[in-house]
Amino acid sequence: MGLRSEDIRKLWMMLPIFYFSGIAESLNYTAFMALFNQRFGVQYLPYIYIVEAAIMPLEGWLLAKLANRMPKAKMMTTLYLIMIGLLVLNGAVLLGFKLGGVDFRYYYPILFLSSNFVVRQLTLLLWSTAFDLCPTQQAKRLMPVFIASTTTGGITAGLIAHQIGKLLGTEAVYALAPVLMVFGFIFFRKALARYLAPLTLKEDLRLKNQNGPGNAEGEDQLPAGYYAKQMLRSPFLLCAIALMTLMPAVYFMIEYQYFTATEARFPQEGDLTSFYGLITAIQFTFCLLLQTVSTRLMNWLGASNMLLAITILFFGGFWLTALFINQSIGLAMVSGSYAVFYILLYYIAEPCYQLFFKMMPISKRDGYRYFAQGVAASGGILIGSLLSLLHSFGLIQLSPLAWLGVGLAAILVIVAWYGRHLYIRELVKSVQSLRADLSDIAESFIGGIRSSKALSAMLDYLKHPNDYVRELALEVIGKAKDSAFLPHLIGMIGEESSRIRIAVLRAMNLQSATIQDLVQVASFLEDEDPEVRAESVKLISRATHLRSQSHFFIRVKLLDNHPKVVHEGVKALYALESEESYQACDEAIIKMLDNGGEWAVYGCHTVADLKLSSYSAWVLTLLDDHRPAVKVAAAACLGKLCQVEAIPVLLSMVPLADQELRKAILQALVDMGDKALPALSGSVNHANPFIWNAAVTALAELLDENEIRTQLVDRCVSRMLASTHERALPAALLQLGMDGLAELANQRCAELHNALVGGAWAVMAKFVDERVVATLREATKDESEEVRDNALEVLAEGLGDRKLASALLELLKQGTSRSETAVTEPLVLLQEAAAWSDDWLKEIAVYARSSLERDEMREERKFLTMLDKVIFLKQVSLFADLSVDELGLIAGIATEEVHEDLTYLLRRGQSNSAMYLIIEGNVELSNETGVGETGTIGVLGPKQALGETTALDGSPSSITAQAIFDEVRVLVLQGESLSRLVRLYPEIGIGLLHASSARVRLLENMLLKMA
Repeated sequence: MGLRSEDIRKLWMMLPIFYFSGIAESLNYTAFMALFNQRFGVQYLPYIYIVEAAIMPLEGWLLAKLANRMPKAKMMTTLYLIMIGLLVLNGAVLLGFKLGGVDFRYYYPILFLSSNFVVRQLTLLLWSTAFDLCPTQQAKRLMPVFIASTTTGGITAGLIAHQIGKLLGTEAVYALAPVLMVFGFIFFRKALARYLAPLTLKEDLRLKNQNGPGNAEGEDQLPAGYYAKQMLRSPFLLCAIALMTLMPAVYFMIEYQYFTATEARFPQEGDLTSFYGLITAIQFTFCLLLQTVSTRLMNWLGASNMLLAITILFFGGFWLTALFINQSIGLAMVSGSYAVFYILLYYIAEPCYQLFFKMMPISKRDGYRYFAQGVAASGGILIGSLLSLLHSFGLIQLSPLAWLGVGLAAILVIVAWYGRHLYIRELVKSVQSLRADLSDIAESFIGGIRSSKALSAMLDYLKHPNDYVRELALEVIGKAKDSAFLPHLIGMIGEESSRIRIAVLRAMNLQSATIQDLVQVASFLEDEDPEVRAESVKLISRATHLRSQSHFFIRVKLLDNHPKVVHEGVKALYALESEESYQACDEAIIKMLDNGGEWAVYGCHTVADLKLSSYSAWVLTLLDDHRPAVKVAAAACLGKLCQVEAIPVLLSMVPLADQELRKAILQALVDMGDKALPALSGSVNHANPFIWNAAVTALAELLDENEIRTQLVDRCVSRMLASTHERALPAALLQLGMDGLAELANQRCAELHNALVGGAWAVMAKFVDERVVATLREATKDESEEVRDNALEVLAEGLGDRKLASALLELLKQGTSRSETAVTEPLVLLQEAAAWSDDWLKEIAVYARSSLERDEMREERKFLTMLDKVIFLKQVSLFADLSVDELGLIAGIATEEVHEDLTYLLRRGQSNSAMYLIIEGNVELSNETGVGETGTIGVLGPKQALGETTALDGSPSSITAQAIFDEVRVLVLQGESLSRLVRLYPEIGIGLLHASSARVRLLENMLLKMA
């Protein structure tokens, strides 16, 4: 089933909830329906449903208010206990009636309303709990298992009711429901405490500190009538609401038919309850069988066709019921129809409804959903109940009522049929706001039916003026994998937009293409855009029935001038098994690896994708390349090649690596799989926290939960609690009067501490839940002391693994504060620090000792050392929030320059490809006025930047920058390197934006003064 260890762990916790609650819900429903129908009268069922429809809005409002005033976990626990209390109270009353030999007829409407509240809210509570406790992808994996558990509970309940109803009576069946709910509550409470409570720490604090019900709520809400007006204007939404309303209306009519027919057939209450139990068991058995094929049906039919199929089944079921209602098999027909309708409505149609609202803007999606569901729920109940009242009033017989249901089901089929044609129109209408996932939504609606008119209608949008609409249409057509669309797509070869040309290629299917078709597609191989050429190579390689012709076209692209095209060409020739070209492929790979830069990056991708281990030694040498992108590609390649010999080299690179390279190294270690375990296990006790972090995080990914507990936890705990003397270094430097170095050393100690904490969290995530760990990790660093304390309290309770949680708690309590204890021998500590495992702390200690030995060294040194640059960069606001490693990376690519007085660093109108950081001196910024005069914008001094606005794209400078008063010393960052830094560290980009904004304000002020 594709389940993971964390899935199985969560299943053990949650399956009993769904199983016991499924039994309790079905027992409750079976019993109270039997009691109401027998003791109050099935003819009054429509009245009760009408009352219930009137109560539901108030019920929703009260629950919403309760949810806004209570923490989520407490709210869910309270609601569960309320439902148990209602069942216990009703069970006690029923048993009291039975034992006392008394009865009160008008109590049964109350029993119906309160018990149906439990049925309705318990279902919602269970599914909301599942979605809240499971991340999206995990929810997709576990939902079928949860449904199977609930369904199995329904089967169990049916069998229990079938037996106990005969032996002990309906009251005993009802009284058993709260007992089963108590068993479910034990696991429910544990699941909330373990998974949900840590996720809501901040929200719980907000609710606790909320002064009043209206202090911050509702300010940004739309007017009450907004959604009603929007839905009245949208045929699509009106159709959706009609479908969501009519389907339950038809269901409630068949339910009335079922209860009326069974009540007439089984006058004895015990026999009626027993029959209800039998139908429930059959019903959920059908549901369990349906779940085994429902996913494949959904993928094949799509939601739109699935809903149409359900309406057709509703029509067929009611037609059979109406046809045979007065015959001997009438009860079987109506019971079978009721059982099928129930499963189709609540387990198949309800999830399909959610796709209606996926096309709405995300900020308004819930508003549309809740409004539509509220209208549809009340409307469906009212329509079904009012029509059923015709029989209750004695106006028509049961058979004509059934034919009335057939007519309503026929209208339902027409609505579903018409709705299918509105879906694609709505998709295109929504294309601008929901571009990211529209193709997936379209696929979900359309499904895999090749003859779908909706799919054919997508061809009309291939000439739409909006590129986004055309791209969406091409994506949907491409997912159909239908070669019948090839002629239409070939006709789009001359499209101006390269993005559309790429989408055209991705939509094509060449499995039945002719040689003439292939020749036309091959024209893309000469496209001016290398992305189009690369996509064309991939497409042609899939034309395996024209292998020799495909080989001919692709072989030429090994000589292309762009590495991505060559990369795809080599892969394509290997996919076509063109052995005669393998020699040429080898030459192309050697060329890529040898050329370096972007060519080497694609060379590594090629070697990795084709698993060409013969190049592993060459790829290993690329780890020493000065270009970061090449290092990243080489590390990823070695991981896919499972070159465990490279693990020591990869681990040694971690301490000085940037974010992208560290991520690539970690993924490479994971990709090596079990082969990497011996080498990684040897680094679990490594002295360097960053190397330790990488090894532990990789092992946590590779080992299963039991192996982590037995092999990793104890070693992690001992490493985390080992004495760390590094914290004494900042205090020693402060005593020696080196405040700047002390600040840098303190930051580095904090980073080492965070590396240890990060490794512990990575292991903890394998015992609990990744979302819980992520939330707790953020909470431990929250600004609110109460949130931090609550997060630490969760750890104190032994979250996941008690030993690991205790060690992590101790590590977090140590914090990142400086050591307040005076160091007795600071010079001795500096000497010891020169042999520590961390390179930066060693560098700081050596630098401090050399400064003490020669105080005049700073004045004599003409150029800054690496550590000088790091200390300087730390004081520049653009880089103040970066780690010591990241500052070191910038220092490594920054070059120091000295410019004489009156030298121009920038000239207006001339291109610039560098950013300057002023170390010493002053730079005047000036610009020309409208009358040809030069005006001063401002003067920049030390620790300020210039040229940052043009360095990223090499555009002409809009200002002139000139050294004044004396020489100027600057650090220079080239634009290419700066662009990569902005991509890796967005905070630098934000800093550049602030600096540019300040420069614009200076210019505006100058213009105002000159005006």
